[in-house]
Amino acid sequence: MVMFPSKHLRRPSAMTARHWGAKGSRRTRRPKEPMACREDGGLNMLEQLLIHQPEDPIPFMIQHLHKDNDNVPRIVILGPPASGKTTIAMWLCKHLNSSLLTLENLVLNEFSLTATKAKRLYLQRKTIPSALLVQLIQERLAEEDCVKRGWILDGIPETREQALRIQTLGITPRHVIVLSAPDTVLIERNLGKRIDPQTGEIYHTTFDWPPESEIQNRLMVPEDISELETAQKLLEYHRNIVRVIPSYPKILKVISADQPCVDVFYQVCCGQLLKEAVADRTTFGELIQPFFEKEMAVPDSLLMKVLSQRLDQQDCIQKGWVLHGVPRDLDQAHLLNSLGYNPNRVFFLNVPFDSIMERLTLRRIDPVTGERYHLMYKPPPTMEIQARLLQNPKDAEEQVKLKMDLFYRNSADLEQLYGSAITLNGDQDPYTVFEYIESGIINPLPKKIP
Repeated sequence: MVMFPSKHLRRPSAMTARHWGAKGSRRTRRPKEPMACREDGGLNMLEQLLIHQPEDPIPFMIQHLHKDNDNVPRIVILGPPASGKTTIAMWLCKHLNSSLLTLENLVLNEFSLTATKAKRLYLQRKTIPSALLVQLIQERLAEEDCVKRGWILDGIPETREQALRIQTLGITPRHVIVLSAPDTVLIERNLGKRIDPQTGEIYHTTFDWPPESEIQNRLMVPEDISELETAQKLLEYHRNIVRVIPSYPKILKVISADQPCVDVFYQVCCGQLLKEAVADRTTFGELIQPFFEKEMAVPDSLLMKVLSQRLDQQDCIQKGWVLHGVPRDLDQAHLLNSLGYNPNRVFFLNVPFDSIMERLTLRRIDPVTGERYHLMYKPPPTMEIQARLLQNPKDAEEQVKLKMDLFYRNSADLEQLYGSAITLNGDQDPYTVFEYIESGIINPLPKKIP
């Protein structure tokens, strides 16, 4: 189900591809940078100093900086070379108005003596000792912009030693995102990488080539992107990441990077909205929590309130929205319409029952690394990994059959309600499915002749 403002009907929204499994073979748009929030942290501190006039201003200022900052973003983004982690980190910083911390900008901090020392080592060896890196992070996170607006660590920690040192200092992220993709995809992607030396933006000769000739002419080929060098970096990454992941057992999320970056960035669905409402301890979240604890379905009325709150936000109003798997039945569809959320595109994907069973019941997860596998399409690389794989109880054959029975009973009513919906064969190559959906979005809606 898709709704776009009229000015967006000529081209598909950046939010559409994710829900239909499009891979990273298409050029994608970057999300528009939101309006920056007013940076008045320094002014508030000055006002507080003038009002309270503390005898010792240093502890007072530290206390002021840490006041009411529990909910600011604290995010770690990890991933192999060419997984797009830097691009995602930059977009998140713009979206959340937070500070981006990378190895490069940490050592280039002109106001830090530690950074000056680290810079000399970095220029010589392209790396710095873990103890020195963590000291740089600690200094940077104590600065006002990180305290007030939050931070995003790009590619750090790289090793278990770094992760433990960071934890020892009490630096605790709220979210750790690990991007994952097949090595063959990453090597191919890395070969086409280009960097804009002025903005630091990353482009690709195939997947993300800038339309502006001015930008094209100044793009540079980064160092160390040959197939052999990339393979060596991937080998080192795989050795380290399996020891880093256990440090973040409850806050880690693995996301497939084998798709356009905007599809990684935009992950808006009702299940995620409900989880965020609970995690953020909102009024709705407190009402939803008991249903989560008892593993019961959230009532439609409560679901629609959370959904309505999200669809009324400015980005949905300006750029449109995509609902994935909602409405589930006729009652939800009528509730959605009564609230004024009428989609102008509806797609039904038809997949044979045998294919559904094959896709879902053969899924497995590695409890050590969090990596997801499929016994047919993406088997584990070693017998050791295969022996420890687990199946989600929801993917058991009986559970899948129950879900499909419920879906078939409800889908007939929904297809009748959305008479102008487009039905597609979902049991084919994801690129082909996306092309059909894209044509359904670009082409104008058919008009009924009276």
